[in-house]
Parts: sequence; C-alpha cells; structure tokens
Amino acid sequence: MAVKLLWYLTAPDGVVPWEENGRWDTGFDHLQQLAATIDKLGFYGALLATGYGGNDVLTVAAATLSVTKRMTFLGAIHPGLLSPAKLAQIALTINQFSGGRLALNAVNGNDATQAAYGMYLPHDERYEYSLEYWRAFKHAYSGAPEGFHGKYIQLTPPPARGYRPAHEDAGREPVALWGAGTSAPGVAHSVQLLDTYLSFADTPPRLGDKFRRVGAEAAKLGRTLDYGTRLQIIVRETEEEAWDYAQWLIDQTSLDYAYQGLKRFLPPGETLETYRSPDPQVNRNLDTLRSGQWPKARDFEIYPNIWTGPALHGFGILGPGAGTTLVGSAENVADRIREFEAQGAKSFILSGWPLIEEAHRVAHLLFPLLDLDHGFEVPLLNARRTRPLLSVA
Repeated sequence: MAVKLLWYLTAPDGVVPWEENGRWDTGFDHLQQLAATIDKLGFYGALLATGYGGNDVLTVAAATLSVTKRMTFLGAIHPGLLSPAKLAQIALTINQFSGGRLALNAVNGNDATQAAYGMYLPHDERYEYSLEYWRAFKHAYSGAPEGFHGKYIQLTPPPARGYRPAHEDAGREPVALWGAGTSAPGVAHSVQLLDTYLSFADTPPRLGDKFRRVGAEAAKLGRTLDYGTRLQIIVRETEEEAWDYAQWLIDQTSLDYAYQGLKRFLPPGETLETYRSPDPQVNRNLDTLRSGQWPKARDFEIYPNIWTGPALHGFGILGPGAGTTLVGSAENVADRIREFEAQGAKSFILSGWPLIEEAHRVAHLLFPLLDLDHGFEVPLLNARRTRPLLSVA
C-alpha cells in the first residue's frame, strides 16, 4: 500500500500562529509562495480550509493555479452558500484551467458558523440538506440536460442555447468529494456521498475502529470508501530534537490559550474546577493547569509520538482532535504513519508552522521513508537519504 501526503494552504502562518506575538502578517504573495512550495516539493495536494472571516477557498485556488503544475486543491465548502449549479460552474472552470486538480471537502459546519452565514437548519437536517445539495451539484457538473427536483433544491433544465465553452462537452471526470461526520446522521451522510472519509486523528487503533464502523455502514449500500486523517507534525532528525521543539511551543503558549481551549470542549455544566476525566493522565494535566503551570510536553503524549499539546486548530488536553500532532524523528513519524495506514488511513493532511519551512522538513526527512501515491514522481530533495544526520558533538 501507499499513502498520499497533503499540506495546508491557508492563513494564518507564523512560528506560533495561535498566539498574537507568534503570528505573521501575510498576504496573497505569501499564499502564492506557499502553493508553489507545496507543488514543487511534491505533496499530493493541500487542504484549503474554510471558516467565517477567512479567505474564500475557491478564490485562493483560482488565484494560485498559475504557480502550480500538479498539486490537488482540496477546497472545503459549506453547502448552501452558493447555488449547486453555480458551484458546478466554478468547479468546471477551475478544473478546465488546472487540468482537473480540484477536489472538494464537504463541510457541514456547526450551528454558530452556519447561522453566521444565514443558514439555520438543525443539526440532523443539515446532513439531509447537504446530501441533496451535493447530489444537485453532481447533477449540474455532469452537464445533465434535465432539471433537478428535490425537497430543498430546484434546478430548472439549463438553457439549450448560448455560449458553451469547450470543457462543457468534454468527458468530465467527477469531482472527488472528501468529508467527515461522526454522529449517526453524519455517518449516514458520509457513506452515501463521499469518496474519502476524513477524521481528526486519534490513536491508530481507535481511528481504525472508527474507519471500520464507517466502512461497515458503507458496505450495506454496496459502497467502499477511502480514508484519511488530519494531523499537525513536528518531525526532526532525532526524537529528542522533536520533543525539545514541542516543549518550546508550550513555553511560547499562554495559559489563557489553554483555559479558553478547555472551555470550548468541557461538557455542558462543567468548569475547569469541577471537571474530572475518566483518564488519569488528563486529570494530572488538568491539576497542573489549575495550579497555574503548564505540564511538560511529554505529559501530553497519548500514544507513541502522538501528542495533544497546543496547536493552531485546538488544544486537545481532554482528548485528541483537530490539533493532534505527530512528534518525533523521521523514523518515528514514518512508523506511526505506517501504523495509521495499516488501520485504513490512505491520505494524511499535515501541517506544521511556519508552513513553508516545515513543508521542506517533511519533504527532506519523511518523503524518502514512505511509499507515496501522489500520481506523479516525487522529486526527493535527497534521494540518498537513508538514515539521520549525525548530531554535532
């Protein structure tokens, strides 16, 4: 088997971008440089994450096409913010101009984000709407001459006359849909719709169990899915260097960041003072934070080389989530990726900060140790690399 490694094409960036004094002021030129780096180094592609107030992912993809040649743009899209027919038109245009390098990440969001965009469907109904939306998108993208008639979406047949660009009549490869969903409605939505099912990382055995549960539901419909996960990464020549850097990140992170992150993930009615976890390791870390101090970096290691310390996408002290990080030497990290692969993961969306610097580290240290399935020859920065460099005495 082989794996796909994707990177992160989005703002913000910096050495510690979750802290004000560690975040850089970046703009379009930086995104172009980042996209060109991801492409040149040979990553399979990059996630263009969405979020209220951030850059529009379709605009970023279109604006950076000219500095790339082969990377896939995985654009995260909330259904309903554009007509499915309009999204199909944009996707067709990007794929025409890029040679078919657009994939879409179907995002169902949360109540607060959806409401900010003017969408007010309840949790379970969001998935029902999303399923219809993406079916309507596929219908429009295929160039079908018929209209689409659903519970939420009505598309009349497209006009029979008018300008038709060349790509309208060419054979169209369907746009691959990636996405996630953990609740029962989310899983039901995923197994009917997605090509690649994504999940935030956990320990390899627990993530594998989740993939197998989803796969069993897909099998009931006669479908099979690919699987992927999302991880931060700290990879260095030696394991000691990697953990030293993880400790440095903790030293640069304010306790207020930890407290605010905890508040977002505590169960309803619980506070930092009242909550007790069934996991003794979590309770020890909480007690240290209650005393006004940070635990040591290794105290957040929940499995060999899997870390839940502070990160841009969340602080996983209560359990693994969006900020879960691979930490270790290239050999350590390659071993964990292969362990995830053995549990079903084929695609890995990675990020480390600063994004350009860490992308080079991953390409130099990790690429030579893995069997990569990127659809093209990956130009290794050092094809002779077979062991770590010796440390300077």
